[in-house]
Amino acid sequence: MKPLDTLDVQLLQLVMSEPKAGVREYSRRLGIARATAQSRLDKMVEAGVIRSFAPHIDLAKVGFPLSAYIHLTLRQVDFDKVIARVGTIPYVTQADSMAGAEDLTCRVVARDHEHLETISLGLMRIEGVERIRTDIVLRHRIPHRLSQLIREL
Repeated sequence: MKPLDTLDVQLLQLVMSEPKAGVREYSRRLGIARATAQSRLDKMVEAGVIRSFAPHIDLAKVGFPLSAYIHLTLRQVDFDKVIARVGTIPYVTQADSMAGAEDLTCRVVARDHEHLETISLGLMRIEGVERIRTDIVLRHRIPHRLSQLIREL
């Protein structure tokens, strides 16, 4: 995909700030044809710029008020096997390969501290995991955000 132009950026800003408004409303606000707005959105989806239209869910409100980062040190030869196994754990909401002391950082959610311990022990039992370190999130201070980056475009 070619670099985003001003119209693409404006459309992205609308989608991010008002995801339920819909293509017709986006086109009305931007003063463009509905087909133009849809075509631009389709191109951004196809190029991977927009990865999802899924809602953001407050996991605390649905029974998972505790979140933590669990850092794993792995035997390098087992890396892919460990990733595959970690991917089957429903409480792992994200996992990233890291440069540094640990090899993999998993963001996890739990019902309470006992549940978090169960998740941690489960990760520790995976063949290829040598060591774990857990950091419990006390409070989310700055939520995951992207709009400030889009404004920079």
